[in-house]
Amino acid sequence: MRGSGSSQAAKRAYWTREMETGYEFMMKVLAHPVCDAGEALVSLPEALRGTGIEVVFFRRQRIPGHRPIFRLRAGLVKPWLSAAEAMNRHGWRIRIEDGYRTRSMQNPLNRPPALFDAILRRLLWETEGRFPSPEFVFRRLTVLVTTIPKLGTHMSGSAMDISVLKRKNGEEVDRGAPYLEMSELTPMASPYAPAAARRNRAGISRIMAEHGFAAYPFEFWHYSGGDAYAAILSEKKQPARYGPVDLLNDSGRIRPIDNPALPLINPVEIQAALSKAARRLGIKIPAKME
Repeated sequence: MRGSGSSQAAKRAYWTREMETGYEFMMKVLAHPVCDAGEALVSLPEALRGTGIEVVFFRRQRIPGHRPIFRLRAGLVKPWLSAAEAMNRHGWRIRIEDGYRTRSMQNPLNRPPALFDAILRRLLWETEGRFPSPEFVFRRLTVLVTTIPKLGTHMSGSAMDISVLKRKNGEEVDRGAPYLEMSELTPMASPYAPAAARRNRAGISRIMAEHGFAAYPFEFWHYSGGDAYAAILSEKKQPARYGPVDLLNDSGRIRPIDNPALPLINPVEIQAALSKAARRLGIKIPAKME
C-alpha cells in the first residue's frame, strides 16, 4: 500500500468505521418487517424493447456457472425505465452490472476466487497483518457481499448494481474507481474519492432517488427500491414490499424464501475458503486456525 503511515492509518480507521456502521445497518435490515407484494420478476431487456431508451447490460459471466439475471420486481420496472430515460437526457447511459441473484449466486463462497482473495487482502490490510477469524470475515462479508438472504436485496429482485457510460463515446463516467472496487473508495460518500468523482456519484444518486431508488451507503454502485434498505434509509417504519424470493420459471413467478434469516455460509466453510485463499496468495495461516 502506498502513502505515509499517518495517511494509511486514517484510511484504515475510515474503512473500519464504515464497515462497522454497515454491519449495524444490516442488523436493522434483518429486524425490519417484510410483507412481500408477491410481484413477478420482470425481464429488463424485454421491458426496454421498443422504448428507445438506451441501456447497456453487462452479459459476461462474473459468478462461475451463472450468467447475470436482469430482472426487477414488476412494480419497479416503470420507475427504472424513467430513471434510465432521465440518464439519457443527462447524456448518460446506465450499464446494469448485476440484477436479481439466486441463493447460489448470492453465496459469497461461490464468487470467483479472485474476489475472495481481494477481500482477504483488504482485511489483512485492515488488521495490519493479523489473520482474520471466520467470525470477523463473516461480519465484513455481510456488508460487502451479503451473507443472509434477508439482507440481500438482489435476492429480493429490488436491487441493481450499475455503472454509467457517456452516450457520446461510451466512456465510463468517473466515480473514482470501477465496479467492485474494494478499498476506502468503495463507500458511496467516501472522502477519498476525487471531487469530480464525488460529484458524479451524487448526480447519479440524485437521478436514481428522483425515481424511487435509494443508494446503498457502503457501495457506490448499488441502488434499490421498495425493500428494507430503502425503508430504513428513508426512515419509513412500514413493512418492506419486497423480500428475498426464489425465481420459479421464465415467466417471472416467485416464491418467498423459507427461513430468510438463515445464513448462506457457516464458520467452517469460511475457514476452508480462507485456507484456500491464503494458499493462493502465499500467506501463512496461524497454526491454531489450520
